[in-house]
Amino acid sequence: MQVLVFKTNLEDQGQILNAGQLLHPIRGIHRWNVDMHDIDNILRIEADPTLSPRIIENTLQTGGWLCEELTD
Repeated sequence: MQVLVFKTNLEDQGQILNAGQLLHPIRGIHRWNVDMHDIDNILRIEADPTLSPRIIENTLQTGGWLCEELTD
């Protein structure tokens, strides 16, 4: 299992629900959440180690949101 962390511009529950509809069909995601109390509206995803962060970035960017992986 890996934890992927992304900076987003998801600003409210409606946007989070819409983003969830895009994330739901992606194989390998086990759990995800958005920290609305963080200035970067952090999206954390628990996923299989084979899931590429680019898939998440591209999926949310297709929906019109900023999504940028944060790395160590």
